[in-house]
Amino acid sequence: MVLTGNQIDLFEASMPRLKAIAYRLLGSASDAEDAVQDTFLRWQAADVDRIEVPEAWLTKVLTNLCLNQLTSARARRETYVGQWLPEPLLAGDPMLGPADTVEQRESVSFAVLALMERLSPDERVVYVLREAFGYPHRRIAEILDATESASQQLFHRAKKHIAEGRTRTEIDEAAARRIVDEFLTAATSGRTEPLVRLLTADTVAIGDGGGKVPARTRPFEGAVAVAKFMRSLFTPNQAARNLLGGTAEIHVSYANGLPALVVTVDGRVISVMCLEITVDGIAAFRNQANPDKLERATRQWSATDHGEPALRIN
Repeated sequence: MVLTGNQIDLFEASMPRLKAIAYRLLGSASDAEDAVQDTFLRWQAADVDRIEVPEAWLTKVLTNLCLNQLTSARARRETYVGQWLPEPLLAGDPMLGPADTVEQRESVSFAVLALMERLSPDERVVYVLREAFGYPHRRIAEILDATESASQQLFHRAKKHIAEGRTRTEIDEAAARRIVDEFLTAATSGRTEPLVRLLTADTVAIGDGGGKVPARTRPFEGAVAVAKFMRSLFTPNQAARNLLGGTAEIHVSYANGLPALVVTVDGRVISVMCLEITVDGIAAFRNQANPDKLERATRQWSATDHGEPALRIN
């Protein structure tokens, strides 16, 4: 079917919302782009004039495509090398979607996206549509071909699972920046004690190298273990120089709604480390270093000016 200009415009107007939904469901910007493109192909093939509520139709098609991907993704994650973390989205990326409420901001954080991996595909759909986009259960039930009560039960279970593994990270932006600056000073001091004071007792450090770059297969756990790891990470040495292949520039930025350290070499993003900061200190470091998951970040980073880096590692 040949779409009219209005029908194409209607789809393009829906694209930001569709991409934001798909990213939260899949944890991958590239997979989200593919799902939205497949949705467009189905829109193009449909008898659009007979579709009464285009937004609902598009959301249902996209969701079903994502459900299929989630099923296959579970099998792929079982053979994934090391820890799995989502593909990071830097501040300003439209795929981040709505960020008006605490729930909307947290729904795109590394912490919650990782926790959503524990949910069933249907639980994940209900959680994303309800928590991040405010869909009523009646509409979610129509998308899943389920009852309203089933949607409510799925949401209750999903929210319980997320709450059990989540630490509230909402903190004043200025305070968060101050803690990040203190962390960088402590990390480059060569001493462990200043770092320990900035961390929660149960802090963790998780890295995703995807088998492409060195990354520990198990997280570092506890303030002392994480502090020692961070001290070594920010201490220049020949092995690090060989691995980096140049001078690393570290910028303080935001990714997935959280304070982040963006590490670049020759303008290429080689790492995005999100810091989960609570009133008690830094509760987690989640570092995405898999180059396959940093292509979008590199494109976005290269297109904007970020000023002088907070730190250079030669």
